[in-house]
Amino acid sequence: MESIDKIKGIYEKKAAESDKTEVSNAVIRRLPRYHRYLGELIKEGRLRISSAELSKIMGVTASQIRQDFNCFGGFGQQGYGYNVKYLHAKIGELLGMAEGYRAVIVGLGNLGKALATTHMFERRGVEVVALFDVKPELVGTDYNGFHVYHTDKLFDFCRENNIHIGVLTVPKESAEKVAMTLSEAGVKGLWNFANMELTVKDSNVIVQNVHLGDSLMTLCFGVKSGKEKGIFDDQI
Repeated sequence: MESIDKIKGIYEKKAAESDKTEVSNAVIRRLPRYHRYLGELIKEGRLRISSAELSKIMGVTASQIRQDFNCFGGFGQQGYGYNVKYLHAKIGELLGMAEGYRAVIVGLGNLGKALATTHMFERRGVEVVALFDVKPELVGTDYNGFHVYHTDKLFDFCRENNIHIGVLTVPKESAEKVAMTLSEAGVKGLWNFANMELTVKDSNVIVQNVHLGDSLMTLCFGVKSGKEKGIFDDQI
């Protein structure tokens, strides 16, 4: 069987030869799913997989899978398929899991507290370093091992601690002000749960607006319409 070093060499050659084309949002949205499914395959002891096999698992056509990976130079070779561990690692690199991103959570309501207690961040290479709120009963305390600062310290903290990502779980009336503070402090990614379409003036700042209610309503539509498909989301 081909060694991991040889597989790596083949990928690097393809990546160097490929054109630097813009990757669509649809492809980007599928990358975390590829990473998640490949992680499960690693746990099962799988060493390699074909696009046809991966297609059956994910509900994405084999052709689409090959097209997605070709956006980054391709990761497999004809007659072999994909080395599962290597593909998992490379997609993790594309997703920035090894970049050492640091995050703060602003807003300690029920959702903010839930996010502060999850292992989701560390499992994806993001380190939460502090929490922020305005409530006197929370400011100055520790929650789940994180110190809670007043939001008037947000700008200075982010500047001094090289924060890359801001997680907003604040009321929507406060979201724009918080987002402006974060972007002016040099934060480059905003994960917005404030139930509004948030935009920022700085074109270098990426905003991901998350609407949990929209996801629920999409599910309700599927139930009402009797949709037969087992997977019903916007990532396919």
